[in-house]
Amino acid sequence: MEQSENRTEQLQEQLKIVKTESPWKIAVRRFTKNRLALIGLIILVIMFLICFIGPYFSPYTLNETDVKNKNVPPGSLHWLGTDKLGRDIMLRVMLAGRISLTVGLVATAISVVIGATLGAVAGFYRRYADTIIMRIADIFLALPTLPILITLGAILSDLKVTPDKRIYFLMLIIGILGWVGLARLVRSQILTLREQEFMQATEALGLRDNRKIFRHLMPNTIPIIIVSATLGVAGAILTESALSFLGLGVVPPTPSWGNMINAANNLIDFRKRPWIWIPPGMCILITVTAINLIGDGLRDALDPKMKNR
Repeated sequence: MEQSENRTEQLQEQLKIVKTESPWKIAVRRFTKNRLALIGLIILVIMFLICFIGPYFSPYTLNETDVKNKNVPPGSLHWLGTDKLGRDIMLRVMLAGRISLTVGLVATAISVVIGATLGAVAGFYRRYADTIIMRIADIFLALPTLPILITLGAILSDLKVTPDKRIYFLMLIIGILGWVGLARLVRSQILTLREQEFMQATEALGLRDNRKIFRHLMPNTIPIIIVSATLGVAGAILTESALSFLGLGVVPPTPSWGNMINAANNLIDFRKRPWIWIPPGMCILITVTAINLIGDGLRDALDPKMKNR
């Protein structure tokens, strides 16, 4: 009897907690219970701190060359060694992280704004708007992304766009080409939500369409947007790294993880000087893995159908 009464009291307390907790609090609690997601979040925070704050503590500057100390292996003066111009690799890896992470975040933000807006419009208005937007999405899906990016990168090279401005073009191009997947997800969610009772209430109140979309429908798609955006950052970083590796993304002297790996473009550097290409390669691997772990954790936490494990 006592055990059953204690069990009943515990269940009542749990029910009270569930009733008082908001959906976002429940999602945070689920996320914090996911150890892999927490590890990914910690790694990503550390990576941001190293890339955005670490360069201020370096005794070297970005373009400081020292021909006498070129291709020096890791040591007390240069923790990750130097490159063929005698530049400190550790400083360049941190500054390259700024570029790669910024490109990933801004490009994803552009794709989220375009994809979420077009998906919401297509799902809400349906008919002609839905047909036009989805056919445009099908065209974008049919386009070979990497060859297009390579072609646009070559055009930027022919136009002799400076490295500083080239970064902004790269963000814009990656963002514009990456909106389709999110638009389809948001559209499918909006098609379901617009048939709910709260939308009938908005019809009875006579609210405008823009308020229905952005104040009532879009907030209910935030979980999908967050998960898609998180995984999109990883994809944008990989895309930027691939283009920079091919010499069509961020170009020297501006460092990025991709063009730093491209610096080891011969067999001697690849085999005898691994400190030139391993640090940026490991940064890409660690950052993308951490972001994917966070994305999986957010998906599990924000999915209302996901049971606690």
